[in-house]
Amino acid sequence: MKAMILAAGRGKRMAPLTDHCPKPLLPVAGKPLIVHHIERLRDAGITDLVINAAYLAELLVERLGDGSQYGVNIAWSREQQALETAGGIRQALPLLGEEPFLLVNGDVWTDFPFNTLIERPLGDDLARLVMVPNPPHNQSGDFHLNDSGRLRLDGEPRRVYSGVALMSPALVADVPLGEAAKLLPPLQDAIRHDKVGAIDYQGKWVDVGTPERLAALDEQLSNAAS
Repeated sequence: MKAMILAAGRGKRMAPLTDHCPKPLLPVAGKPLIVHHIERLRDAGITDLVINAAYLAELLVERLGDGSQYGVNIAWSREQQALETAGGIRQALPLLGEEPFLLVNGDVWTDFPFNTLIERPLGDDLARLVMVPNPPHNQSGDFHLNDSGRLRLDGEPRRVYSGVALMSPALVADVPLGEAAKLLPPLQDAIRHDKVGAIDYQGKWVDVGTPERLAALDEQLSNAAS
């Protein structure tokens, strides 16, 4: 199985830290945020990775290269301008192939065991999302997760999409190639047709969206390692 790490965004909320450094390369506990993902994917047995890049792409490619220093193979999906999540995935489909792949947002950190997500086939579903409890900055949540492990647009309790998912290429197959497109519309459509399952994860997860959250995560992981 392949995995795609989303790393093309500018991370404006992280300024000035991202003025001269792409967000995925910001250091956390002594190594770039994205390297935490790469190492955990490798340890889960996923070594063929696709990473999209747009903002300061040259710095990302220079730092990570072909992935050999981490024991993985990295294929780069370069974007002239950031294509948003669905647009970025659509452009990368030739590199990802026709089988389901693991998707990881480059601006989150989690100790979620990736093996748990991929041990069961998708079947007729278009995606299986890892959902987490609503954080302070998104208390209303994204979707309802029912008792059967299915996502619904309405209902309680609501959970937040963690940025980690198992995804079928078919979910974004109709997104126009080369156009910026958000993931929410095709995801909502798939949920309406009962094509999206979910895992409710109660473990550690951080949306590294502000300098303050980055600093808190860095302190937490650094203290745990000492």
